[in-house]
Amino acid sequence: MRKRVVFGLLSGVMGLGLVGTTAMTAEATTYEGGVSFSKVVFNDGDPIVVGTTNRVRVPLTFTVKSTSALDSWEVFAYRGTLGKSDYTLAGSETELSCSKSTSGGVTTRACKWMIDIEPRHMPSGNGGSLVNSDATAWKTAGTGIKPNGSWDTDGLSGTVSLQRYSRLTANASPEPAVKGKKITVTGVVQRADWSAHKYVNYGGRKVYLQFKPAGSNTYTSVKAVTASSTGKLSTTVTADKSGTWRWKYYGNSTTGASTSTGDSVTVG
Repeated sequence: MRKRVVFGLLSGVMGLGLVGTTAMTAEATTYEGGVSFSKVVFNDGDPIVVGTTNRVRVPLTFTVKSTSALDSWEVFAYRGTLGKSDYTLAGSETELSCSKSTSGGVTTRACKWMIDIEPRHMPSGNGGSLVNSDATAWKTAGTGIKPNGSWDTDGLSGTVSLQRYSRLTANASPEPAVKGKKITVTGVVQRADWSAHKYVNYGGRKVYLQFKPAGSNTYTSVKAVTASSTGKLSTTVTADKSGTWRWKYYGNSTTGASTSTGDSVTVG
């Protein structure tokens, strides 16, 4: 059984979707089979971060050039060897629009599309949902399908990364605080566990404590704190002025960045 990870079958009405962070691919140097893909970009170049339940909408742009007629064309991602990967992640109906021009026997289509990603409603070939091992980099490729049913598939140079959503809590006390005394800021860092369909504590992460003085719109990092093995955060600071405290995690290759809500403390 072949499991191909398809980001989109661009044939008009129904789309197949996957996920990714960003993929920017160089154009193929030749029109092997009469088709070439280029300028493939997911999510405007930003990471795509997926939680445990909510649908994520991902914009996709790309260009396809052809020297022969095409019935449809697709861009997809895969793990392993092109043509031997076995993963299909499907989405729902999406929007597709392409501008078309022809010059010197080459037809160019610049396309815009939206991909829907639903972490708990993936095809049964992947267990019915995303799993944690899906948080990795995927290779990309494009296929053009011709009126006679033949096709041309080209590997592209870009990759697409899927990341697990992270989240933070923050609590600063006492409230109010006495100037010159200590304020304790605590919290917990978690990330999505796709395999278990829930959020779990994410231990050992380096997280930054940030402060915004009252009347300011700008947070500044005060110190870095490493979460415990159970994802718990705790540190103390000296009460100097009123303001808001929060935690900031910058993420990694498998997990997205996150910022807690702020907790305000009045210092008197």
